[in-house]
Amino acid sequence: MKRVDTIARVRRAFYVHGWSVKKIVRELHVSRNTVRKILRSDETDFNYERSRQPLPRIGPWQGQLEQFLSSNASKASRERLTLIRIFEELQALGYEGGYDAVRRFARTWSKTRGAVTSEAYVPLYYAPGEAYQFDWSHEVVLISGVTVTVKVAHLRLCHSQTSFSRA
Repeated sequence: MKRVDTIARVRRAFYVHGWSVKKIVRELHVSRNTVRKILRSDETDFNYERSRQPLPRIGPWQGQLEQFLSSNASKASRERLTLIRIFEELQALGYEGGYDAVRRFARTWSKTRGAVTSEAYVPLYYAPGEAYQFDWSHEVVLISGVTVTVKVAHLRLCHSQTSFSRA
């Protein structure tokens, strides 16, 4: 992904400083095709995002991998397997794909699993006068030209979030 700052540096080098494409490639560490694409278009942001990640090798193994991940998540933290170990278990069963595919699948699996569990929200409710937060602080103030340290009591009501301070 090339952002606005890189695009601006390439265009400035070409149009203002008069650098050649070869010099831009060498000095700014940008590929020749990227420099040409920047100079030929009026785009200010180039990015590519894949809409769907294909899973050709891991496709038949998704069920087994989900089973490993779910059983691993239910174990205590000391007994959990690392992703490398899960990958090795899959290889022992005959999986021929790479570790990165397993890692990507595990990340998306944990995100979807986390999204499902984090949907519950319980709002806190306090009746008027039921609860408050209290704290002390020492503040330096200027009174009649003299610097004085005063103690301040801070009170915040939980129901209305109203603040009250007294020095």
